[in-house]
Amino acid sequence: MSDDGRIAIDGIAKREYDEQRSEPPCEFCHIVAGDEPAARLYADEQTVAFLDQQPAVRGHTLIVPRAHEGELFDLDAAETAAVFETVQTMTDALDAALEPDGFSVFYTSGPLVGTVEHAHVHLVPRFEDDSVSLALSRRRLDESDASELVSAIREYC
Repeated sequence: MSDDGRIAIDGIAKREYDEQRSEPPCEFCHIVAGDEPAARLYADEQTVAFLDQQPAVRGHTLIVPRAHEGELFDLDAAETAAVFETVQTMTDALDAALEPDGFSVFYTSGPLVGTVEHAHVHLVPRFEDDSVSLALSRRRLDESDASELVSAIREYC
């Protein structure tokens, strides 16, 4: 319990947690609060990392911000940075523990995100003989399209 009588949940007071949660509460918010079982690997004041319940490979880890937000880049800059600092921490830990051949790190936003509407990054240890496929259909970059994109995007940087 905190000094003012509030119940602490992983370093966040319950009242503060309730204020951060969206309605209805999501599965990842329950994991952050400790109300839902998860194989937690790491937690700090801004993030939680846990094993994916349906892993692509051994060690497949999800990193989530404690604050409920559907889009990672809708968080403030410090919270987004904290997520990627935890990605680095977990990469180092998984590398030492599992000795993979490499890692795939990905984040999907919008309606493509799946069934959980809480921002999360997938950290997938990669092994030479794994069956993970993150194939992207590729084509050569057209110079005129590149020039147009550079002009359009730089306008917002």
